[in-house]
Amino acid sequence: MGKGKLIVVSGPSGVGKDTVVDNIINNNKGFWKSVSLTTREKRENEIEGVDYYFVDKDSFLKNISDKNLIEYAEVYKDIFYGTPKDIVFEKLNNGINVVLVIDVEGAFNVKKIIPEAILIFILPPDMKELEERLRNRKTDSEEKINERIEKAKIEIERSKDYDYRVINNNVFNCSNEILNIINNN
Repeated sequence: MGKGKLIVVSGPSGVGKDTVVDNIINNNKGFWKSVSLTTREKRENEIEGVDYYFVDKDSFLKNISDKNLIEYAEVYKDIFYGTPKDIVFEKLNNGINVVLVIDVEGAFNVKKIIPEAILIFILPPDMKELEERLRNRKTDSEEKINERIEKAKIEIERSKDYDYRVINNNVFNCSNEILNIINNN
């Protein structure tokens, strides 16, 4: 059994990263989506241990000091995200392709540690569409939406350093494009 591939998927908030990745994982064998640790509040539809591991800031900082994370970042003020290390390497060593859905900073940190990681950035069709998607989620205040849009502009600029960039016009097409990238690497 060969080693699995590590795929890092990033994109601005509201671009559909999780929807695209879930489509790939649910329709293809040999893929596993890593579950991140976060200090952000749990949303109504999220499930502990499936969507994220929700922890307080002290627990998160302890995971950093214990070197339990491949990467971590403070994505928004006091909102940390990180990738648990042990299970990711266990899956890779068992021949399973591991997909990390993480922010830009985390992606570049992973690439430094694991140079063979495939970095894929999902782009919105345009900023107007991204803003519409954020508003339609109805999960954020106006202030938070504006913060996410400003952050998206920075992330999109930094996406030029990714291995691949894919536009999410349609979940099915975007998923297939990403699957082709993975299969050809």
